[in-house]
Amino acid sequence: MERIFSFTGARKIIFGCGSFARLPELVRELGGKPLIVIDQAVSARGMKDQVSSVLKASGLRFSIFDGVNGEPELELGDEAARFARKNKNDVVVGIGGGSAMDTAKAVSVLAAGNATAAECLGLNRVPKAGLPKIMVPTTAGTGSEVTFTAVFLRKDLMKKEGMNSPFLFPEVALLDPELTLGLPPEVTATTGLDALCHAIESYTSVQANPMSELFSLEAIRLIADNLRVCVHSGSDVEARKSMLLGSLYAGLGLVNAGVGAAHSLSYPLGGKYGISHGLANTLMLPPIMEFNLPSALEKFAVVAEMMGEITEGVSIRDAAGLAVDAVELLIDDCGIKTCLSALGVSEEDLPTLARIAMTVQRPLENNPRKVSIQEAIDIYKEIL
Repeated sequence: MERIFSFTGARKIIFGCGSFARLPELVRELGGKPLIVIDQAVSARGMKDQVSSVLKASGLRFSIFDGVNGEPELELGDEAARFARKNKNDVVVGIGGGSAMDTAKAVSVLAAGNATAAECLGLNRVPKAGLPKIMVPTTAGTGSEVTFTAVFLRKDLMKKEGMNSPFLFPEVALLDPELTLGLPPEVTATTGLDALCHAIESYTSVQANPMSELFSLEAIRLIADNLRVCVHSGSDVEARKSMLLGSLYAGLGLVNAGVGAAHSLSYPLGGKYGISHGLANTLMLPPIMEFNLPSALEKFAVVAEMMGEITEGVSIRDAAGLAVDAVELLIDDCGIKTCLSALGVSEEDLPTLARIAMTVQRPLENNPRKVSIQEAIDIYKEIL
């Protein structure tokens, strides 16, 4: 029997160079006094001044919460929500990478209700719709501008957990490639490879459907064709435009098909060691792909083709293996040369990491091959 599927995302997507100038009119369509949630790194690169200038010129009164770091803890969501209530904000704008946008999405529902961030963790535990929200990515990576998830660090549990609710879908995703031009090479690389992880895992997910696969595959192609240029020639607007579009498509694939075991195994790396989400996914992607090959040979052969590998006249198994080779080469070309031990992970920690990873169940359920705790330990060992 053919499976019934649905497709969803942000209510409105606006994409194009210079589109950030439309922020004031979009705010007015949804409210009148926005809270701007922005991460510290983006603020330091001048984005705080830029958004202030745009909003002041339009006559809007606004508040700015710029306390978001690279790996925000759960308590930050409650803190930002109290800030929004105090300032009587009626619309939330998230500007930055995934951390800022996830925090903004959480604030939108927390500020409008009485629930705490901890009470909203999990699937469909957000009690009601919140303030309208606009997401403005400044990295080509997370796809958070079109997803229903807000992920936070749980230091007590040494992992990340997320709120997952349709109430978190943004009313508007505003994507201006020009905002990504100042992104440093290393951040460009890890966020771009994070988007590639989203695209490959959503394409090979057991929940993938014909529509999600279209977006996932085009994301893989766009990222494979443009990430190297963005890392090494960051002022190339056309490459930046293609990368941001690839990240958007990967986000649409992610939200409709889910991600896989690379995410489950990466979450403890962020929770225990503070390794950034993008870098953790970058490290986990090749060994997880290698592990998954036998369960999805045809799909991985297509991934190889999308990444520019020649698969004609090659066996299906060898063609699938070329996908892993292509990803490893892209990682190397982007200058990511590290391993878990260099990031402070010891072999003694691997059983604990694997045990925590096994609790991140939804991505494991999407994975095309079941992962045991011993197999998780062995996968960690490959990149130790």
